[in-house]
Amino acid sequence: MWLLANIAMLPSFYFQKEHAHARRAVQMEGVVRGVFYTLGLHVPVFLSLMIIMGLQPPEVYRAIGFFYLNFLVLLFIMRISVRLLVKYLRRKGHNSAKVVIIGTDETAGRLYEAMKADKGFGYNVLGVFGDHAPVGIDAPYLGPVAGLGDFMSKKNVDQIFYTLSGHHEAMSYVTAIADNNVADFYYVPQISRYYARRFQLNNIGSMPVLSTLSNPLNSWTNRVLKRSFDLLVSGTFLIFYPLIYIPVAIAVKASSPGPVYFRQKRTGYLGKDFDCLKFRTMKMNKDSDKAQATADDPRKTRLGAFLRKTSLDELPQFINVFRGDMSVVGPRPHMLIHTEQYTRLVDRYMVRHSVKPGITGWAQVNGYRGITDELWKMEKRVEYDVWYIEHWSFLLDLKIMVRTVWNAVRGEKNAF
Repeated sequence: MWLLANIAMLPSFYFQKEHAHARRAVQMEGVVRGVFYTLGLHVPVFLSLMIIMGLQPPEVYRAIGFFYLNFLVLLFIMRISVRLLVKYLRRKGHNSAKVVIIGTDETAGRLYEAMKADKGFGYNVLGVFGDHAPVGIDAPYLGPVAGLGDFMSKKNVDQIFYTLSGHHEAMSYVTAIADNNVADFYYVPQISRYYARRFQLNNIGSMPVLSTLSNPLNSWTNRVLKRSFDLLVSGTFLIFYPLIYIPVAIAVKASSPGPVYFRQKRTGYLGKDFDCLKFRTMKMNKDSDKAQATADDPRKTRLGAFLRKTSLDELPQFINVFRGDMSVVGPRPHMLIHTEQYTRLVDRYMVRHSVKPGITGWAQVNGYRGITDELWKMEKRVEYDVWYIEHWSFLLDLKIMVRTVWNAVRGEKNAF
């Protein structure tokens, strides 16, 4: 059985082409997904081998159940531990890949930002090549593309990322340089930051073609899974909610005159309005539906400042989740005045309303929460929200929830 269990791992290694540890920029949900993929391949192969070998007594299957329970837990621990260790070593300067970017436009800038956003990816960007110096990119400018050959002969570059469009001769030159220096070559298509759909590479004859993949939440099975999870989480929370509500309600009433809950009309699913619930953190005022809270907002009570800092003021929104107005994870709902304003200013702003708004979201755990006093802050929030919608997975929701709890424990500078 021990021999068969190890033989059954071979298909996992062979078919799992996007193995969790093979890609430098893999996210943690990719590691978790890889664990389930490995288990899903191992089980049928192992059981088939056992049947072929005639190992079928009842005590064997009891042992198999115990084996897979341990196998799942230990594989989780091993892969996550290895991933965390690798990211730790990369942040310390080890196991890094030397990278150059060909291009100095917006696409090159976004790629550079993505590589530098998490040092655990281990990208050491040496600089950018282009026909002109970059604008708005902090990476060193290494000169025109024609100088790539001399640079590669002096530096041990591991990867080249090509972001130019319509420069066929330059692309042929760069790929030849990459081949001659045994460097990995990656082509980065010029796609708007607001068009976050996933692509799949296909071929028509020898012609490569990129096709868009459908949004995961367009599938009714995924919508049922997400709603079922929302009901499970919100229903479980509301059972214990009185333990939180009673002391907070007493404190809110004692802090200033007014109701316990603050109800505000916000834009929800498909652009429909709903009453979003929060514990009241401010004194009663006429600007509550117009002005966002600031760091030193005089409208906040002392208790309200604490509730906001710890995100406890958001807990009544589990009632919204149970009712079906919201989801545990999704784009944060905005005030009606903001929807009216930013629909005209931000591209694809209304796309974020194609799913239910959430208590927490991908933009929030990446630092884009709080006041949007500058347009670029809302643009980044929308960019992350659209990315979430078009890359949704159950594991991504779990990751966002874990990061939300962790951020609340350690405190967030934008929570005010």
